[in-house]
Amino acid sequence: MWSHEISRGRDTGKGDSEMNLIPRWSIVLSLAVFAFWQYIFHYVMPHPRHDLLPMRLLMGYSWGMAIASYVLLIGYISRDVKRRNMSAGLWMLIVLVIPGFIGAIVYFMLREPMLSKCPSCSTEVASSFHFCPECQFQMAPVCGQCYRGVQITDVYCVNCGHELAKDASPARLRTFSD
Repeated sequence: MWSHEISRGRDTGKGDSEMNLIPRWSIVLSLAVFAFWQYIFHYVMPHPRHDLLPMRLLMGYSWGMAIASYVLLIGYISRDVKRRNMSAGLWMLIVLVIPGFIGAIVYFMLREPMLSKCPSCSTEVASSFHFCPECQFQMAPVCGQCYRGVQITDVYCVNCGHELAKDASPARLRTFSD
């Protein structure tokens, strides 16, 4: 179900789903953690009153799911941090030491943007770039008048109001040069 096509910690560019980043060890460990918490809540903890069975089931499943989700999140971060060329050891330490999902929230707030490769020269560029800094290949469509980024489906430029149909459609997707 989950394929692991991560080459040397970088995105393969095949449009892999984010769920494919969760490693097998994390899935197996999260299932074991969930089963362990079910064992704790149903066999180890004392059961003085049997009329609280629904509450015990709810608490067992809730805590089991919360901790298993945290293990899956740690597995995801361990792969994502490599894909974004960040320090894996530092971020895993932060996520594990800072309690209660706060380390994971800090990671998601401070993580580096994804890099993509230029189809023309294979230079790694940020996804927000409209042109490759090495070869001037146009990475995203831009307005022919103000040269700001537009969506491929836009009819008018949202910045200057220029009618994008007046630009030759293929020219908006080719190399820009004066």
